[in-house]
Amino acid sequence: MRVIQQSFILSTCRREELVDITQEVKQFVSQSRITTGVCHVYVQGATAAIMIQENWDFSVQEDVLSLLKKLIPQGVWKHDTQDGNGDAHLKAGIVGPSETIPIINSRLGLSQWQNIFLCEFDGPRQERKIVVTLMGE
Repeated sequence: MRVIQQSFILSTCRREELVDITQEVKQFVSQSRITTGVCHVYVQGATAAIMIQENWDFSVQEDVLSLLKKLIPQGVWKHDTQDGNGDAHLKAGIVGPSETIPIINSRLGLSQWQNIFLCEFDGPRQERKIVVTLMGE
C-alpha cells in the first residue's frame, strides 16, 4: 500500500462561500497512479469545512449556506466577544473538516453530480490550506 500526501493553498472572497476544489483533487489523484484506494481531503482551520455536494445547480450551494445561517445565526454566541466568529466555529464543527472518497479505477468515486467543496465560514481569507492524503495501490 502506498500513502501519498500533498497540500494546496487557496484564497476565499467572501465571509461565507462554498469553493469547488474538485479539479485540484482529481489532478492529484490522476498523477498518483493509485488505482484502488481512498482519498482523504482535509482543511486546516477551525472555521472552515469540507463538504461533498452538487455543483450542477448553484442554488444548492446557496441553500446550504442559507440553512446554516438560519440554524446558526451570527452575533449571538459567547465566543463572539473574542473575535466575532462564534457562528463560523459552530458551522465548521457541524459540517466537519474532512471527507473521504474512494478511488476506483484511478478516478475519484464521485457520482456525476457530486463535487468537493471548501466551505468558508469566516472569510475572506488569504490562505486556506487543504491537505489531500491518498492511500492505496
